Formats: sequence, C-alpha cells, structure tokens
Amino acid sequence: MEIGESVRGKDVFVIQPTCKPNVNGSLMELLVMLDACSRASAERITAVIPYYGYARQDRKVSPRAPITAKLVADLLTTAGADRILTVDLHAGQIQGFFNIPVDNLYATAELCNFLENERADLLDADVVVVSPDAGGVRRARYLARLMQKDASLAIIDKRRAQPGKVEQMNIIGEVSGKVAVMVDDMIDSAGTMVAAATALKDAGATRVLALGTHAVFSGPAVERIRNSAIELMCVTDTIPLTDEARKISGLHVVPVAGLLAEAIANIHLGGSVSSLFTDVEVIN
Repeated sequence: MEIGESVRGKDVFVIQPTCKPNVNGSLMELLVMLDACSRASAERITAVIPYYGYARQDRKVSPRAPITAKLVADLLTTAGADRILTVDLHAGQIQGFFNIPVDNLYATAELCNFLENERADLLDADVVVVSPDAGGVRRARYLARLMQKDASLAIIDKRRAQPGKVEQMNIIGEVSGKVAVMVDDMIDSAGTMVAAATALKDAGATRVLALGTHAVFSGPAVERIRNSAIELMCVTDTIPLTDEARKISGLHVVPVAGLLAEAIANIHLGGSVSSLFTDVEVIN
C-alpha cells in the first residue's frame, strides 16, 4: 500500500475494524497502514478500531494458551500507533495492555436513544434492564440510569457446561409483568441471549428486547435469534452484517459514526472524550 498524499506533521486517524469476514487480513492491513504513516513522519497516529479483534482472549484460561489481546496491543504500538480509539472493549482491563493512551467509547447511549426515540411503543409497561451475566452488571446499571423510565435491574446467573453452551440460568430480580431489556457488549453465538430471553419469558416478562454493541453472529447465531423470544434486537454497525443476518425480523442497526466523529474531533482539538458520556463512571 502507499499513502496518496503527504501526512508529514499531520494528526492522522486510521479507521479500521478488525472483524469478519477476514479478521487477520483486517489486522494486517491496519498494521501496514500504521507503519506507512509512521515512516511518512506523521506527527501523531490514532488507530480508530470500532471493533477490537481478539479482545475476548484477554487472559490464560488453560495451560499453554496465548493472551492474544495483549499481543495485538503490542503489534499496534510497534507498528506506530500513538493512541487507540475503540468502542466497547470486551474487558476494560485491556486498556492496561497498552503503553499508549486508549479511549474506550460506549455505545450503550446510542442504543438507548434509538430504543426510546424510535421504538418507544415497545416500552408500554414497567421496564427492567437485564444483564445476561454477572460481568455485565455495570453496563446494565448504566443503561437503567439512561432510560427515561425508572427502570429496575435484574441479573441472569448462568452456568456454562462448556464454552458457547449454557447449562442453567437463574434470574435475580423481579421481571414478571415487565418489559425486559437485555444489554451486552457483544452477541457472538447468541446462545446466552436466546436462553436468557426464554428464561425471562418463562418468568413472566411481557416482552424481551435485546441491545448489543458488536454483532459477531458466529455459527448458529442467526438461526437462534430468528427462532427466539426476542421481539426486537438493536446492534451497532461496528461489525458489518451478513446478508442472512440482515433478514432477521426485528433486527435494527444503529450507526456509531456520529459517536466516533465527536471523539475524533475532541482528540484532535485537545478536548475531553469522557464528556461525551453521562454517568460513565458506572461502567469503567
């Protein structure tokens, strides 16, 4: 690759997600672009990564396993990135894998705005915000604060038989007679979301809605969602959807371009990125 114009002394933003259909190819393209900008004497280089690939491999879960989220962080820094801008990291501690500044944006507010402004008709009863696992409680609490209605909170306690397969689910909190709004940072195989939706319906929820930032949709995800109790699912465009996924009834894609644009402008002008969020401390 070759950059088509001079970037010497410029504040450069390289926008590139590391997601399907070619995760490794996208990552390699990003590294090559960063290296080219660095060698062209750019003043500062910010890698804008809407979806940070390999984020889920952030610790050793078995002997002789890699920590690829750290490896990718090292690669980006070595290639020339001076700053990282991303959306909803799977684990906040990944920011500590970098020795350069990392701005982690939250798409929860964008999803909430869409739900309340475009599909307020679905919020016709008391609302309960549901975290599909214990790790997402802070995100759910943040959404509950953002909701215009006085939303309560519930948690799904899940037991996994093996990776990607949920064995048992228990609901902590009152959901009977309420509209359940689940929120998560990503929807991968959708096994957890779909099983949680069934459990919420069985517990008396009037309807189940789902919000997720990154629509990974691997394996049987599309078929599971299509046959689930989820009435509406909102995801962002950090990952492009397949043609099959776009046909899911009740699936809406919320753009995050405006959020990224505001963050880029604030970084370039020396402004605050955290000012883009309300009560952001509850999900840090």
